[in-house]
Amino acid sequence: MDFSKSLVASTSGLKAQSGRMRVIAENIANADSAPTTRGAEPYRRKIPTFSSHLDRETGATIVDTGRVRRDQSAFRTKHDPGNPVADAKGDVPMPNVNPLIENMDMREAQRSYEANLNMVTTTRKLIASTLAILK
Repeated sequence: MDFSKSLVASTSGLKAQSGRMRVIAENIANADSAPTTRGAEPYRRKIPTFSSHLDRETGATIVDTGRVRRDQSAFRTKHDPGNPVADAKGDVPMPNVNPLIENMDMREAQRSYEANLNMVTTTRKLIASTLAILK
């Protein structure tokens, strides 16, 4: 495999997983944020998307972060009759973020990031070894 293709593909994977981790971190940070006014929607979970395309310069297939979509699943509710934004039943709408799911997604993104980083490191070592042989 061409070293430049390997580096370009791995680097694009690093950038994509980094963007994914930013979105997941935002979801986790807002998992317990209630709306501030009655009738307002709480934070809606964001879902990162990816797209792949051919890099014409190197001929490598690279991945990019696509548009961030909003999760349309139902909001959770929390019974808190003392809250000023509670409805007539005393329920407060809460974000549709499940911290367990977000933590698992974060772990998967971290492992994918590490795999791409290992690929960059290995490619750099192969380039250094090749240059050492050619000396």
